[in-house]
Amino acid sequence: MSELCVIGGSRYFGRRMVENLRDQGTAVTVINRGSAPAPEGVTHLVADRDDEEALRRAVAGRSFDAVVDQICYTPRQAAIAARVFEGRTARYVMTSTIEVYAGLDGAPFTEGVVDLTPQGSPDESYGGAKRQAEAVLAAQRDFGFASVRSGHVLGGADFTGRLEHYVRRIAEGLPVIVHENPGPSSFIHEPEIARFLAWAALADFTGPVNAASHGELDVRSLCAAIGEARYATGEEVSPYSFEWAFTMDTSRATSLGFAFSQVGDWLPGVVEEVRACAAA
Repeated sequence: MSELCVIGGSRYFGRRMVENLRDQGTAVTVINRGSAPAPEGVTHLVADRDDEEALRRAVAGRSFDAVVDQICYTPRQAAIAARVFEGRTARYVMTSTIEVYAGLDGAPFTEGVVDLTPQGSPDESYGGAKRQAEAVLAAQRDFGFASVRSGHVLGGADFTGRLEHYVRRIAEGLPVIVHENPGPSSFIHEPEIARFLAWAALADFTGPVNAASHGELDVRSLCAAIGEARYATGEEVSPYSFEWAFTMDTSRATSLGFAFSQVGDWLPGVVEEVRACAAA
């Protein structure tokens, strides 16, 4: 039986991933700050991953076949994890993001266009900090490292409220604020990214890999799946409105054996879930 450690994994697709791994017969240990209980049948350790000594105490005497880091956002967090899990795991999987491609040209992006050379000065942007965290972990040699660059995740239980933003504005007849010529982006269904991460945790490939459902969406096609929308331009643009094409090439994941779904197959159901939650 494989033994996996998940840092985070207390809500949304992270929790679903933990449940998927458990149901596959994997022994799972979850580390979080104690703000949410772990699913039944899962070992729960309490520690703040920013506190290196607390994290080290939590995993003292333990080793794992793989670690899945759901909440690594900065190079400092990556460096702490690399030190703490040195000698404790053979594989480390970091949940990353499509945002690492922000500001680059040449979509759809393949994994190799991102420079993973460790940088001296910190990048305060979300995507930039994620890039630097990947670089820190990719530079170490104690364990095999893989990063999962997820497309924008859509699901009925999305706590960010981004899709609900559109459902409410369209229902109330309010204009959706977009760029003048919004570009497309890549998306993935919440259960699908949970399955992908569970698959990646038990696989043996290394390096970055893009994860997204087939079929791109721009903000207007996303709105069209919800209802008849009115649009306006302005500085405070809505989520998922982009000035550039922001899509990913998923050929590597496909060649490794993962079969993605089509956005059109699950988007209507997600919209109905969000609509029901908004009305509750």
